This record gives sequence, structure tokens and C-alpha cells, in this order.
Amino acid sequence: AKQFMERHDIPTGRALVVESAEEARQAIGENYPTVLKFDGLAAGKGVAVCPDEKSVESFLEEVYGQKRFGEGSLLIEEYLEGPEVSIFAAVSGRGAVIFTPARDYKLIGEGDTGANTGGMGAVASRQLIEPALMAQIEKEIINPTIEGLADDELGYVGFLYFGLMLTSDGPKVIEYNCRFGDPECQAVMPLVSGDLATFCRDGARNNLRPELLSFDEGWSVGVILASAGYPASSRSGDVIRGLDAVEEARVYHAGTRRNEAGQWETNGGRVLAVVACGEDRDAAVAKAHFEAGKIDFDGAQRRADIGRLHFE
Repeated sequence: AKQFMERHDIPTGRALVVESAEEARQAIGENYPTVLKFDGLAAGKGVAVCPDEKSVESFLEEVYGQKRFGEGSLLIEEYLEGPEVSIFAAVSGRGAVIFTPARDYKLIGEGDTGANTGGMGAVASRQLIEPALMAQIEKEIINPTIEGLADDELGYVGFLYFGLMLTSDGPKVIEYNCRFGDPECQAVMPLVSGDLATFCRDGARNNLRPELLSFDEGWSVGVILASAGYPASSRSGDVIRGLDAVEEARVYHAGTRRNEAGQWETNGGRVLAVVACGEDRDAAVAKAHFEAGKIDFDGAQRRADIGRLHFE
């Protein structure tokens, strides 16, 4: 991906690929903070923002000592500062339809503290990004990416995730993902109306039809309920209470199962996502947290600042 961005003049942070812990140490030197990124599938946990040598050594032990993510290279990346935003595009050849932008919350603890997770919640709205900035992102990042995929004859058809950092030097790409991932997807989808199934089918046949979809101009907030021990581990078998009490929100099941008594219980790390919408952010935030508060299970973890932090 870094080679692709360099080839097509797409703004991103500087990066170096290494194959061992010793190579990583030499590449980092005394340059902190630094970003370490495992080059492979890691369930959303393969990135570490390291402020010092101790945190670097801890992540290197996970990658090369414990082999937590399997075999793969490691990227040493320039640390970028600024708000993050995720943008999704449905891509088919040189055509694309841009979906509602979103912002997720990766760390387990309130105030963005603690361990990295696959995501503890997200907020989505067309109002996340000013029109002028969105036009710059399209011109400098989205359009060159789509044209580059076609020029390189990669034949990409599907959803493309742009993870961006809005730095003082302008928007830069942190990562691409070839998927429409959660928790952002769970917040985005309630804002999408129309015939999504036909849109996806025709797009897969190289016939994008944007007229099949429309996008709500309001806000959507998704709150994750995680199980005890997450993200280091997860606990299964805790009975989930209160699901029937939820009235004004969508509840997405992820790490759940039915027990022998027919009750829903935990069966993984991120157990449920509770998503609510509103005309403004405050309304969506209040509704999402109110409805999420109706659900409980032993050891449940939930951040109360989703949709609030980075806005207030």
C-alpha cells in the first residue's frame, strides 16, 4: 500500500518495512513517538502508537516473540497528529460512490486510554467533514487511489476503506482496508436508504448505480459492549440481560450465542453494538447511550464517551 501511494503521489506518512525486531530497533533509533504496524490481518489490533522504548519492546515481543499475528512484515511509520476519519467508497473500475464518513474509537478505556481494540464505538455523519475539506480529500486521495487501481490493472471491485489523519499539513492516508468494517459500518448503515442489494449486485457487474441509494444528513452513534477481559482475552457464557427493553436503536449481534435455556449469552470479545440516530450529534449520542444502558451482562465493558470525546 505504501508503494502504491508513493507511485500515485497520494499523501501519507513516511514508512520503512522491516523483517525482525533488531531491524525495527535500528530503524526507530530514538525517534519517539513512532507507529508500528503489522503488515497482515490482525483483527484490528495490529497497530501500536509507541511513545517510548518500553512500548516498542512490548509490541515487538507480541509480533516476533509471541507471533501473535502470525508471519508477516512490520512497518515503522511516521507518527501523524490530528483527528482521524474513515471514508468508505464503493468502487467498480474507475467509478466510485462515497458513503457517509465515520470516526471510531479504538482504545478500550474512556479518554482514549488503555489497550488497542477492534473498536469500542463509532460516530457517522456527512457533517463530520466540511465540504471544502471533503473536496480536497476526493481530489488528493480518493480519486488518485481509484485511478491508480485502474491504471495498475488491479481490477478492484468492492468497498474500499480510507483511514485518514487530518494533519496540519492536510489529510493523509493511514491505511486502506478492502472491506466495509465495523464498528464504523454499524454506524454508517442506518444512514443509508434505498436498494443496497441491487446496488451491490450491479456494482459487482461493473455497473455502479448511485441513484439506488440516498444518505441521511443526520448523525448515527454506535456503542460497543465488550466482554470481561477484552481485548487481551474474552469471556463467554455470561447471560445478556435487557435486550428486549431496547426500543429506539438497532442492536447488532457479534459475539453472542443462545444457551440451552434459549437465553442470549456472550461468545466473544465485542459482544453487541447499539446504534441510534438523531438529527444532531447530541440527540444521537444521548439516545445511543440511553439504549445501551438498558443492556447488561457480568463483566460488561462500555465507553460512556463515544460520540462525545473529540467533539467537546
